[in-house]
Amino acid sequence: MRLVVLLGMFLSAVSTARAEISISIHYLKYEAPAPPTLSNLDPTPEDEGIAGAQVGLADNLTTGKFLGHGYDLTVTTVPQDGDLAAAARAALSETPYLLVDAPADKLLALADLPEAQGALIFNVSAEDIGLRSADCRANLLHTAPSHAMRSDALAQFLLFKRWGDLALIVGPHAKDRAFAAALHRSAAKFQLRIRGEKTWAFDADMRRNAAQEVPLFVQDLPKHDILLVADEIGDFGRYVLFNTWEPRPIAGSEGMTPVAWSPAVEQWGAAQLQSRFEEASARPMRPADYSAWAAIRTLGEAVTRTSRADVGVLRDYILSDAFELAGFKGRPLSFRHWNGQMRQPIPIVHPRAVVATAPLEGFLHQRNELDTLGLDAPESSCSAFGDRK
Repeated sequence: MRLVVLLGMFLSAVSTARAEISISIHYLKYEAPAPPTLSNLDPTPEDEGIAGAQVGLADNLTTGKFLGHGYDLTVTTVPQDGDLAAAARAALSETPYLLVDAPADKLLALADLPEAQGALIFNVSAEDIGLRSADCRANLLHTAPSHAMRSDALAQFLLFKRWGDLALIVGPHAKDRAFAAALHRSAAKFQLRIRGEKTWAFDADMRRNAAQEVPLFVQDLPKHDILLVADEIGDFGRYVLFNTWEPRPIAGSEGMTPVAWSPAVEQWGAAQLQSRFEEASARPMRPADYSAWAAIRTLGEAVTRTSRADVGVLRDYILSDAFELAGFKGRPLSFRHWNGQMRQPIPIVHPRAVVATAPLEGFLHQRNELDTLGLDAPESSCSAFGDRK
């Protein structure tokens, strides 16, 4: 009799563990106009971000098939003259789970739609600091690191190396200026000194003139240990390398760069993720791919742990101290409950190797050392998430 009871309890537990759950996810990609650049050596893949989401989906399905959990992914690409809001409404009519690759203004307009108020939206590309501060939204989580997280990672490394005197070249694009502002913020935070700054204003062809023009352009910069470049669109930074007046390393958007992900990341099982991605996509994994992969895997991990498909339950779990995601970066990833930003280490790389991974040893925090990167709770003006303690 006791054996029968125990068997019944076991079968009930198995049935509960194998609760049939189906999660539909929609990826919205807005084709923002690409600014002109001097070089076409690094074209942006058409499936950037989407390919990462597809690998994340495959990972979810691998785990889900043992638990009775199913996932499907729909992708909608909206041209620059298209109606992103209409595409979002159509997607939200089918699922509350969205991944969005769009500029900050488009992303906020989408998050503010009446149809989106009960949704869970993952920002997989916009790095604007304001989205994690005054412009935050309770239905919007960020797997893309902010400009502040990347600049803080670089600043930690510069302080560690005792390269305290900096100079800065800023490009004309809005993304360049945003990253430059983050570099200024990080320099002040970590007590580094930007001794001089210049705005890149050349319209000549640097492919022929860099050796003549760049040394003259930087010649009058004050004494510095390292030259920072804010060139987020990949326009001119490559021509600054090895053409400076003084022999100085280059960092920022070029040279030694803080990134969400790089093909150079190989530790902590990352090589396995890299190879799976390359096998599926026939190219290396890029930062936007990693952010999309992390968003899909966040949903998968939350469903696995809660055995629920309810938006409120999943959001609460994702923002709780119990949530952790193995992200192949050496530390578990989690979310800041005060602004929805995913905590994550930031590799500092050059094209062929990892130089360091932030947070570096010695940069401590009372809660989580990953909170030394980007906006900590006292630094963020976000109020949409309620309790900030």
